[in-house]
Amino acid sequence: MSGYRAPSMPDPRTFTVSEDDDGIRLDRWFKRHMPEVSFNIVSRWARTGQLRLAGKRAVPGDRIEAGQEIRVPPLDATPARPARVERKREALTADEEQFVRDMVIHRDADAFVLNKPPGLATQGGTKTTQHLDRLLDGLADEDARPKLVHRLDKDTSGALLVARSARSAGHFAKAFSGRTARKVYWALIVGVPSTDEGLIDAPLAKQPGTGGEKMHISEEHGLPAKTRWRVIDRAGNRAAWVELQPLTGRTHQLRAHMAALGHPIVGDAKYGGAEAFLTGGISRKLHLHARRIRIDAPDGGVIDVTAELPAHMAESLATLGFSPMAGDSLPLEQPKASPEAKQRKVAAAAKARRRERRGERRARGSQERTKRR
Repeated sequence: MSGYRAPSMPDPRTFTVSEDDDGIRLDRWFKRHMPEVSFNIVSRWARTGQLRLAGKRAVPGDRIEAGQEIRVPPLDATPARPARVERKREALTADEEQFVRDMVIHRDADAFVLNKPPGLATQGGTKTTQHLDRLLDGLADEDARPKLVHRLDKDTSGALLVARSARSAGHFAKAFSGRTARKVYWALIVGVPSTDEGLIDAPLAKQPGTGGEKMHISEEHGLPAKTRWRVIDRAGNRAAWVELQPLTGRTHQLRAHMAALGHPIVGDAKYGGAEAFLTGGISRKLHLHARRIRIDAPDGGVIDVTAELPAHMAESLATLGFSPMAGDSLPLEQPKASPEAKQRKVAAAAKARRRERRGERRARGSQERTKRR
Protein backbone atom coordinates (compact mmCIF):
# COMPACT_ATOMS: atom_id res chain seq x y z
CA MET A 1 0.00 0.00 0.00
CA SER A 2 1.71 3.06 -1.26
CA GLY A 3 1.89 5.91 1.22
CA TYR A 4 0.76 3.78 4.18
CA ARG A 5 2.45 4.63 7.48
CA ALA A 6 2.00 2.37 10.48
CA PRO A 7 0.79 4.18 13.60
CA SER A 8 3.59 4.91 16.04
CA MET A 9 3.46 3.23 19.42
CA PRO A 10 3.99 5.18 22.64
CA ASP A 11 7.45 4.91 24.13
CA PRO A 12 8.07 2.94 27.35
CA ARG A 13 8.29 5.02 30.50
CA THR A 14 11.14 4.89 33.01
CA PHE A 15 10.74 5.55 36.72
CA THR A 16 13.37 5.79 39.46
CA VAL A 17 12.64 3.99 42.74
CA SER A 18 12.43 6.45 45.64
CA GLU A 19 13.90 5.88 49.08
CA ASP A 20 10.43 5.38 50.58
CA ASP A 21 9.83 2.42 48.25
CA ASP A 22 13.13 0.69 49.03
CA GLY A 23 12.64 -3.00 49.75
CA ILE A 24 9.01 -3.41 48.66
CA ARG A 25 7.84 -5.84 45.99
CA LEU A 26 7.56 -4.62 42.41
CA ASP A 27 3.83 -5.39 42.26
CA ARG A 28 3.36 -3.32 45.43
CA TRP A 29 5.13 -0.40 43.68
CA PHE A 30 2.56 -0.56 40.88
CA LYS A 31 -0.27 -0.64 43.41
CA ARG A 32 1.11 2.50 45.10
CA HIS A 33 2.04 4.58 42.08
CA MET A 34 0.08 3.17 39.12
CA PRO A 35 -3.13 1.79 40.59
CA GLU A 36 -4.73 1.82 37.15
CA VAL A 37 -2.38 -1.04 36.11
CA SER A 38 -3.80 -4.35 37.34
CA PHE A 39 -1.71 -7.24 38.67
CA ASN A 40 -2.70 -9.26 35.58
CA ILE A 41 -1.20 -6.64 33.29
CA VAL A 42 2.02 -6.49 35.34
CA SER A 43 2.28 -10.29 35.19
CA ARG A 44 1.70 -10.25 31.42
CA TRP A 45 4.43 -7.66 30.93
CA ALA A 46 6.77 -9.84 32.98
CA ARG A 47 5.94 -13.01 30.98
CA THR A 48 6.57 -11.24 27.67
CA GLY A 49 9.84 -9.65 28.84
CA GLN A 50 8.54 -6.08 28.56
CA LEU A 51 8.93 -5.27 32.26
CA ARG A 52 12.50 -4.34 33.25
CA LEU A 53 14.14 -3.57 36.57
CA ALA A 54 17.67 -2.12 36.49
CA GLY A 55 17.91 -3.19 32.84
CA LYS A 56 16.98 -6.84 33.49
CA ARG A 57 13.78 -8.80 33.08
CA ALA A 58 11.62 -8.51 36.16
CA VAL A 59 8.76 -10.37 37.80
CA PRO A 60 6.06 -8.97 40.15
CA GLY A 61 7.65 -10.53 43.25
CA ASP A 62 11.08 -8.90 42.78
CA ARG A 63 12.21 -6.64 45.64
CA ILE A 64 13.14 -3.17 44.43
CA GLU A 65 15.88 -0.88 45.74
CA ALA A 66 16.13 2.90 45.89
CA GLY A 67 17.82 4.31 42.81
CA GLN A 68 16.89 1.43 40.50
CA GLU A 69 15.06 2.20 37.26
CA ILE A 70 11.77 0.54 36.37
CA ARG A 71 10.96 0.36 32.66
CA VAL A 72 7.20 0.28 32.14
CA PRO A 73 5.74 -0.46 28.70
CA PRO A 74 2.85 1.71 27.51
CA LEU A 75 -0.62 0.42 28.27
CA ASP A 76 -1.53 0.85 24.60
CA ALA A 77 1.08 -1.76 23.71
CA THR A 78 -0.50 -4.41 25.91
CA PRO A 79 -2.09 -7.06 23.71
CA ALA A 80 -5.75 -7.70 24.33
CA ARG A 81 -6.55 -10.93 26.15
CA PRO A 82 -9.86 -12.63 26.82
CA ALA A 83 -11.40 -11.42 30.04
CA ARG A 84 -10.77 -13.67 33.01
CA VAL A 85 -13.05 -14.26 35.90
CA GLU A 86 -11.41 -12.59 38.89
CA ARG A 87 -10.99 -14.75 41.96
CA LYS A 88 -13.62 -13.67 44.42
CA ARG A 89 -12.33 -12.16 47.64
CA GLU A 90 -13.22 -13.98 50.80
CA ALA A 91 -16.14 -12.08 52.29
CA LEU A 92 -15.61 -10.38 55.63
CA THR A 93 -17.66 -11.43 58.60
CA ALA A 94 -19.92 -8.92 60.30
CA ASP A 95 -17.45 -8.73 63.20
CA GLU A 96 -14.56 -8.02 60.81
CA GLU A 97 -16.49 -5.25 59.08
CA GLN A 98 -17.30 -3.67 62.43
CA PHE A 99 -13.68 -4.08 63.52
CA VAL A 100 -12.29 -2.03 60.62
CA ARG A 101 -15.05 0.58 60.89
CA ASP A 102 -14.21 1.08 64.53
CA MET A 103 -10.63 1.94 63.51
CA VAL A 104 -11.75 5.00 61.50
CA ILE A 105 -10.84 8.25 63.26
CA HIS A 106 -11.17 10.56 60.23
CA ARG A 107 -12.99 10.39 56.92
CA ASP A 108 -13.50 12.76 54.02
CA ALA A 109 -14.01 12.46 50.27
CA ASP A 110 -10.36 11.58 49.66
CA ALA A 111 -9.16 9.51 52.61
CA PHE A 112 -9.74 7.54 55.75
CA VAL A 113 -7.35 7.76 58.68
CA LEU A 114 -7.39 4.65 60.84
CA ASN A 115 -6.02 4.01 64.30
CA LYS A 116 -4.36 0.66 63.62
CA PRO A 117 -4.11 -1.57 66.67
CA PRO A 118 -0.81 -3.29 67.57
CA GLY A 119 -0.51 -6.86 66.33
CA LEU A 120 -2.36 -6.31 63.04
CA ALA A 121 -0.20 -6.50 59.91
CA THR A 122 -0.72 -3.79 57.32
CA GLN A 123 -0.35 -6.18 54.38
CA GLY A 124 -0.53 -9.93 53.85
CA GLY A 125 2.29 -12.35 53.21
CA THR A 126 3.06 -16.04 52.91
CA LYS A 127 1.95 -16.79 56.47
CA THR A 128 -0.15 -13.69 57.09
CA THR A 129 -3.80 -14.07 56.17
CA GLN A 130 -5.33 -11.59 58.61
CA HIS A 131 -4.20 -8.08 57.71
CA LEU A 132 -5.51 -4.55 57.28
CA ASP A 133 -5.41 -4.59 53.47
CA ARG A 134 -7.95 -7.43 53.45
CA LEU A 135 -10.16 -5.65 55.98
CA LEU A 136 -10.40 -2.55 53.77
CA ASP A 137 -13.22 -4.32 51.93
CA GLY A 138 -15.30 -3.27 54.93
CA LEU A 139 -14.77 0.40 54.00
CA ALA A 140 -15.41 0.04 50.26
CA ASP A 141 -18.26 1.88 48.60
CA GLU A 142 -19.89 1.64 45.18
CA ASP A 143 -17.22 3.80 43.56
CA ALA A 144 -13.95 2.31 44.82
CA ARG A 145 -12.13 0.24 47.39
CA PRO A 146 -9.73 2.14 49.70
CA LYS A 147 -6.02 1.83 48.84
CA LEU A 148 -2.98 1.68 51.10
CA VAL A 149 -0.42 4.44 50.45
CA HIS A 150 1.97 3.84 53.37
CA ARG A 151 2.58 1.22 56.07
CA LEU A 152 3.07 0.62 59.76
CA ASP A 153 4.91 -2.35 61.24
CA LYS A 154 2.69 -5.11 62.58
CA ASP A 155 3.44 -4.27 66.22
CA THR A 156 3.36 -0.48 65.74
CA SER A 157 0.01 1.15 66.42
CA GLY A 158 -1.48 4.45 65.38
CA ALA A 159 -2.49 6.76 62.54
CA LEU A 160 -2.55 5.14 59.10
CA LEU A 161 -3.94 6.95 56.06
CA VAL A 162 -5.69 5.09 53.21
CA ALA A 163 -6.87 6.70 49.98
CA ARG A 164 -10.47 6.44 48.80
CA SER A 165 -9.77 6.68 45.06
CA ALA A 166 -7.01 6.14 42.52
CA ARG A 167 -6.69 9.91 42.12
CA SER A 168 -6.18 10.58 45.81
CA ALA A 169 -3.87 7.54 46.09
CA GLY A 170 -1.55 9.10 43.52
CA HIS A 171 -1.61 12.43 45.34
CA PHE A 172 -0.85 10.93 48.76
CA ALA A 173 1.84 8.60 47.39
CA LYS A 174 3.68 11.63 45.98
CA ALA A 175 3.36 13.43 49.32
CA PHE A 176 4.96 10.51 51.16
CA SER A 177 7.73 9.95 48.58
CA GLY A 178 8.42 13.70 48.44
CA ARG A 179 8.49 13.86 52.25
CA THR A 180 6.02 16.69 52.50
CA ALA A 181 3.85 14.57 54.79
CA ARG A 182 4.68 14.75 58.48
CA LYS A 183 4.42 11.75 60.82
CA VAL A 184 4.91 12.02 64.57
CA TYR A 185 5.53 8.93 66.68
CA TRP A 186 5.58 8.47 70.44
CA ALA A 187 7.88 5.87 71.96
CA LEU A 188 8.91 4.71 75.40
CA ILE A 189 12.64 3.97 75.47
CA VAL A 190 14.94 2.27 77.94
CA GLY A 191 17.19 4.72 79.81
CA VAL A 192 17.49 8.47 79.30
CA PRO A 193 19.56 10.18 76.57
CA SER A 194 22.23 12.66 77.69
CA THR A 195 20.67 15.47 75.64
CA ASP A 196 17.10 16.64 75.18
CA GLU A 197 16.95 16.27 71.41
CA GLY A 198 18.97 15.31 68.38
CA LEU A 199 19.11 14.10 64.80
CA ILE A 200 20.18 10.55 64.01
CA ASP A 201 21.78 10.41 60.56
CA ALA A 202 22.76 6.76 60.10
CA PRO A 203 22.41 4.80 56.82
CA LEU A 204 20.44 1.56 57.10
CA ALA A 205 20.82 -1.67 55.16
CA LYS A 206 19.30 -5.12 55.40
CA GLN A 207 21.27 -7.22 57.85
CA PRO A 208 22.80 -10.28 56.12
CA GLY A 209 21.44 -13.61 57.24
CA THR A 210 18.07 -12.27 58.37
CA GLY A 211 16.25 -12.59 55.06
CA GLY A 212 15.71 -8.83 55.00
CA GLU A 213 13.72 -9.00 58.24
CA LYS A 214 16.18 -6.89 60.22
CA MET A 215 18.09 -3.69 59.46
CA HIS A 216 21.48 -2.50 60.65
CA ILE A 217 23.61 0.61 60.30
CA SER A 218 26.03 0.38 57.39
CA GLU A 219 28.01 3.35 56.09
CA GLU A 220 29.17 1.26 53.13
CA HIS A 221 25.96 -0.42 51.97
CA GLY A 222 23.19 1.51 53.74
CA LEU A 223 20.75 3.98 52.27
CA PRO A 224 20.35 7.43 53.87
CA ALA A 225 18.17 7.37 56.99
CA LYS A 226 17.41 10.32 59.26
CA THR A 227 15.33 10.54 62.43
CA ARG A 228 14.66 13.63 64.50
CA TRP A 229 13.99 12.95 68.20
CA ARG A 230 13.28 14.91 71.36
CA VAL A 231 12.60 13.93 74.97
CA ILE A 232 9.09 14.67 76.23
CA ASP A 233 9.56 13.44 79.81
CA ARG A 234 11.77 11.24 81.99
CA ALA A 235 11.23 8.65 84.68
CA GLY A 236 14.47 9.11 86.63
CA ASN A 237 17.20 7.22 84.77
CA ARG A 238 14.95 4.27 84.11
CA ALA A 239 13.08 5.32 80.97
CA ALA A 240 12.17 8.25 78.77
CA TRP A 241 9.17 9.17 76.70
CA VAL A 242 10.27 10.54 73.32
CA GLU A 243 8.79 12.04 70.19
CA LEU A 244 10.22 10.66 66.93
CA GLN A 245 9.89 12.17 63.46
CA PRO A 246 11.24 10.06 60.58
CA LEU A 247 12.67 12.26 57.83
CA THR A 248 13.14 9.20 55.60
CA GLY A 249 11.10 6.03 55.33
CA ARG A 250 13.35 3.02 55.84
CA THR A 251 12.10 -0.33 57.13
CA HIS A 252 12.25 -0.43 60.97
CA GLN A 253 14.02 2.94 60.89
CA LEU A 254 12.86 4.24 64.27
CA ARG A 255 13.52 0.94 66.02
CA ALA A 256 17.00 0.49 64.54
CA HIS A 257 17.99 4.13 65.15
CA MET A 258 16.93 4.19 68.80
CA ALA A 259 18.72 0.92 69.47
CA ALA A 260 21.85 2.37 67.82
CA LEU A 261 21.53 5.40 70.10
CA GLY A 262 21.78 3.00 73.03
CA HIS A 263 18.14 3.40 74.06
CA PRO A 264 16.00 0.67 72.46
CA ILE A 265 12.24 1.06 72.33
CA VAL A 266 10.58 -0.77 75.21
CA GLY A 267 9.32 -4.17 74.06
CA ASP A 268 11.53 -4.30 70.94
CA ALA A 269 13.35 -7.60 71.43
CA LYS A 270 14.41 -7.70 67.77
CA TYR A 271 16.66 -4.64 68.13
CA GLY A 272 17.12 -4.33 71.88
CA GLY A 273 17.28 -7.95 73.04
CA ALA A 274 16.66 -8.66 76.71
CA GLU A 275 17.56 -5.06 77.60
CA ALA A 276 14.43 -3.80 75.83
CA PHE A 277 12.11 -4.74 78.68
CA LEU A 278 11.24 -2.94 81.91
CA THR A 279 10.06 -4.50 85.15
CA GLY A 280 7.40 -3.16 87.49
CA GLY A 281 4.30 -4.11 85.51
CA ILE A 282 5.35 -2.48 82.22
CA SER A 283 3.90 -4.37 79.25
CA ARG A 284 6.27 -6.44 77.10
CA LYS A 285 4.53 -5.22 73.92
CA LEU A 286 6.27 -2.77 71.58
CA HIS A 287 5.85 0.81 72.82
CA LEU A 288 5.83 2.63 69.46
CA HIS A 289 2.76 4.58 68.33
CA ALA A 290 2.08 6.77 65.29
CA ARG A 291 0.50 9.62 67.26
CA ARG A 292 -0.16 12.13 64.49
CA ILE A 293 -0.21 12.46 60.71
CA ARG A 294 -0.37 15.72 58.80
CA ILE A 295 -0.61 15.74 55.01
CA ASP A 296 -1.87 18.08 52.28
CA ALA A 297 -5.21 17.01 50.80
CA PRO A 298 -5.82 16.85 47.02
CA ASP A 299 -8.27 19.77 47.19
CA GLY A 300 -5.72 22.07 48.81
CA GLY A 301 -6.80 21.55 52.40
CA VAL A 302 -4.89 19.76 55.15
CA ILE A 303 -5.55 16.44 56.89
CA ASP A 304 -4.20 16.61 60.45
CA VAL A 305 -5.24 13.72 62.70
CA THR A 306 -4.19 12.44 66.13
CA ALA A 307 -4.59 8.78 67.15
CA GLU A 308 -5.29 7.73 70.72
CA LEU A 309 -2.77 5.47 72.47
CA PRO A 310 -3.35 1.71 72.67
CA ALA A 311 -4.21 0.42 76.14
CA HIS A 312 -0.76 -1.02 76.94
CA MET A 313 1.04 2.26 76.14
CA ALA A 314 -1.47 4.40 78.00
CA GLU A 315 -1.06 2.18 81.06
CA SER A 316 2.76 2.26 80.86
CA LEU A 317 2.87 6.07 80.57
CA ALA A 318 0.50 6.37 83.54
CA THR A 319 2.58 3.90 85.57
CA LEU A 320 5.70 6.00 84.95
CA GLY A 321 3.87 9.24 85.80
CA PHE A 322 3.70 10.73 82.30
CA SER A 323 0.83 12.95 81.08
CA PRO A 324 -0.21 12.75 77.39
CA MET A 325 -0.78 16.53 77.40
CA ALA A 326 2.99 17.04 77.62
CA GLY A 327 3.54 15.34 74.26
CA ASP A 328 0.72 17.11 72.43
CA SER A 329 1.99 20.51 73.57
CA LEU A 330 5.19 20.24 71.51
CA PRO A 331 5.10 22.31 68.29
CA LEU A 332 5.11 20.39 65.02
CA GLU A 333 8.18 21.16 62.92
CA GLN A 334 7.31 21.54 59.26
CA PRO A 335 9.25 19.46 56.72
CA LYS A 336 11.40 20.85 53.97
CA ALA A 337 10.58 19.62 50.50
CA SER A 338 13.07 17.13 49.08
CA PRO A 339 15.05 18.00 45.90
CA GLU A 340 12.84 15.55 44.00
CA ALA A 341 9.68 17.30 45.22
CA LYS A 342 11.11 20.69 44.25
CA GLN A 343 11.95 19.39 40.77
CA ARG A 344 8.41 18.04 40.35
CA LYS A 345 6.98 21.42 41.41
CA VAL A 346 9.20 23.28 38.91
CA ALA A 347 8.29 20.81 36.14
CA ALA A 348 4.57 21.17 36.91
CA ALA A 349 4.83 24.97 36.78
CA ALA A 350 6.68 24.80 33.45
CA LYS A 351 4.04 22.43 32.06
CA ALA A 352 1.27 24.83 33.15
CA ARG A 353 3.04 27.75 31.43
CA ARG A 354 3.38 25.76 28.19
CA ARG A 355 -0.31 24.89 28.35
CA GLU A 356 -1.20 28.57 28.80
CA ARG A 357 0.98 29.59 25.85
CA ARG A 358 -0.65 26.95 23.64
CA GLY A 359 -4.05 28.30 24.65
CA GLU A 360 -2.97 31.85 23.82
CA ARG A 361 -1.67 30.77 20.39
CA ARG A 362 -4.91 28.96 19.61
CA ALA A 363 -6.92 32.02 20.65
CA ARG A 364 -4.83 34.30 18.41
CA GLY A 365 -5.18 31.87 15.52
CA SER A 366 -8.94 31.77 15.95
CA GLN A 367 -9.14 35.56 15.98
CA GLU A 368 -7.05 35.84 12.78
CA ARG A 369 -9.27 33.28 10.98
CA THR A 370 -12.34 35.25 12.05
CA LYS A 371 -10.85 38.50 10.66
CA ARG A 372 -10.03 36.86 7.29
CA ARG A 373 -13.63 35.77 6.95
